[in-house]
Amino acid sequence: MRTVYPVLRYPDPRAAIDWLCAAFGFAVHAVHEAPDGSVAHAELTLDTGMIMIGGRAESRPRPAEDDWAVYVAIDDVDAHCVRARAAGAEIVREPFDTDYGSRDYAARDLVGNMWSFGTYRA
Repeated sequence: MRTVYPVLRYPDPRAAIDWLCAAFGFAVHAVHEAPDGSVAHAELTLDTGMIMIGGRAESRPRPAEDDWAVYVAIDDVDAHCVRARAAGAEIVREPFDTDYGSRDYAARDLVGNMWSFGTYRA
């Protein structure tokens, strides 16, 4: 059972949902609409993880690279990086091996949020 759900807000949640699925391999679990047809709340899954998506009225400045990032454990870092790059993700750090045995890379999504992907699983 999941106990932590990162919540990300985007000016265009529908575009974000489509992009996150195409670039990072998420799958739509649920999309709940507001009375006006906009996305009130969405849930996307990847393996056993889940993130929640919501809207926000306007764009904000890009977070700094060291402010925060969502970490997602995956099996094939190099293939995932290729997929993300092809979908337009800004690759901030190319795939690399860590001293603790993980292979990682970092990317920004379509509004500048930082994402880290790697093989480390706690």
